[in-house]
Amino acid sequence: MRSDKQAGKSKEVNSRALEPLLNPPTSTRQVAFYQLLVAARKMWFLEALSEALGTVDPTVVKAQIGEFVPNKAQKALAAAGLRDEHVFPLPIVLEAKPSLVGYYRLLLGASQKAFYKGSTHLGAFKGMEETGTINQKQAAKLPDFCRAIAIPLASLVAQISTLSERDLRELPLLTFGAQLQGSNNTQIGKKAMQEVFATINFIVAKFVVKSEPDRLTLKNSSGRTVYIDLAHDPDVSISELVGDQLHSKVAIEVKGGTDVSNAHNRAGEAEKSHLKSKKKGFRDFWTIISKQGLELAKLKQESQTTTEWFDVTALLARSGADWEAFQARLASAVGIPIE
Repeated sequence: MRSDKQAGKSKEVNSRALEPLLNPPTSTRQVAFYQLLVAARKMWFLEALSEALGTVDPTVVKAQIGEFVPNKAQKALAAAGLRDEHVFPLPIVLEAKPSLVGYYRLLLGASQKAFYKGSTHLGAFKGMEETGTINQKQAAKLPDFCRAIAIPLASLVAQISTLSERDLRELPLLTFGAQLQGSNNTQIGKKAMQEVFATINFIVAKFVVKSEPDRLTLKNSSGRTVYIDLAHDPDVSISELVGDQLHSKVAIEVKGGTDVSNAHNRAGEAEKSHLKSKKKGFRDFWTIISKQGLELAKLKQESQTTTEWFDVTALLARSGADWEAFQARLASAVGIPIE
């Protein structure tokens, strides 16, 4: 009897050994999405809109609501207890925070490809969404933009009879999530670079005299011209014009990956880029990387050239000790007072 039982147990063990091991996907991609989500809250979601509304003249907002928001939609939103400017774009709000073009795009459920394709004639506003900057030509077209977008948004209000503030928070997330899901790892990394560049623009905005998608031109406290460029090797660079000589000051590498096991490889990639930048004459080298769950001492071993380490999630969320430190170091590097 014992031998039969033992044989039965042996067969059971063997059958289990033949079963495939459970192998769920890692959380790496979702953590990367989280990094971009915290940045999006400052750029394209209701939190960003509320911040912008806190900086503009409410009397102008009220006047522009009367001009750009259809009467039927105003009544429907009032009945639902919603603010008109939470659904409809206004020129004064978009001037205060240009990236909010993305909020209204996401609220409509439109991908960037669909929203900015040639037939919509909206391509001129893409730079506002991505960099959070606005030029004179874009500013001049804002009334036309607001009138045009008001048409499909009025239809949205009319067709969703139970529209609530929760819907305004969650509807954009549906499109944003699909947008990220369709991105490959390279695009996600590029997106992280763009978000860091937008964060830098947020810090230095008061001193920007010319804004371009890949370059911010500043006048610092000494009256000198400073350039902040978005490129590759380095990802972001800071240079200052002294007389007729351009001095390369800071090289910044952005590593948006989140896989802890691969973090040291990302730090090694930053080191290679910093060494190239050092040959170009840069004097300071910053690495922006996910520091969570990592020992900084080990990261320093992989990139000994790096002079400053900042956590990418803290910068994109614009909160925490690394965010405070980054603001101070950036202000010092470009020569402007700390706000």
